[in-house]
Amino acid sequence: MERRKFLLNALALLPITAGAMTLQALGKMTESFGSTELMPVLFLGHGSPMNAIEDNEFVQGWIQQGRTLPKPSAILCISAHWETNGTYVTAMPKPQTIHDFGGFPQALFDVQYPAPGSPELALETQKIITTTKVGLDDKWGLDHGCWSVVKHLYPNADVPVIQMSLDYNRSAKYHYELAKELAALRRKGVLIVGSGNLVHNLRLVAWDKMNTPDYAFDWALEAKAKMNEYILSGNYQPLIDYKSQGKAFDLAIPTPDHFLPLLYTLALKEDREHISLFNDKALMGSLSMTSLRIG
Repeated sequence: MERRKFLLNALALLPITAGAMTLQALGKMTESFGSTELMPVLFLGHGSPMNAIEDNEFVQGWIQQGRTLPKPSAILCISAHWETNGTYVTAMPKPQTIHDFGGFPQALFDVQYPAPGSPELALETQKIITTTKVGLDDKWGLDHGCWSVVKHLYPNADVPVIQMSLDYNRSAKYHYELAKELAALRRKGVLIVGSGNLVHNLRLVAWDKMNTPDYAFDWALEAKAKMNEYILSGNYQPLIDYKSQGKAFDLAIPTPDHFLPLLYTLALKEDREHISLFNDKALMGSLSMTSLRIG
């Protein structure tokens, strides 16, 4: 009964028109997210939005993960492309597909990923995070950091998806600690996905090397190698303190937006869980498509 009261009170705060959600739907919501086996966690190096419609080795890597993952009850995605003042989760039943980019072919803008949202998961996320206030958002939707990769995991768009924003006022340590509060969702059938890029410096992209496989500047290779070492060894403190790791890291992470989703992933690793890398390749001098799976 306490959970039902919580849901009723929290739903009253959502900007949903009267009658849009029936008591029957509410009943189904209260039955969702029961106890499950521990779900894996992913960090996906998403790269160019064109990966949404291309068939390349990185896309194939995501597709393969989708084939081997247990089907989740819902997905919580932390994308590099939703930064806010404060922390929010999308809470609408039908999130829009956001085409938050420019200069690409019309075919990319035509893509829709009509996965349902999950007000239930939004409320559950709001409930379990106690160190900060989590707002419920009804305007954002799914940005390309989310849908361009999730569509390859679940092409039928039959898994509910919500996003959680990155508070641009907060430190890397804060985000790492906040992510730990999401751990309970892994035992409620929720697949947590961080989406960004470990090495991501668009200002230094070598456009003339677009068709040169694995091309990377020396500093990008150095940063990628050190990051991989820290990830696989479980030594996450240097990653949290990325601003103190020298010039290679400074060039690899000129802004934190694409790097922070990695910390959300690593914070959720439990003792004795295996962590594996895939799509671990450099691209166009100053990008890395490195992705990882925990569990």
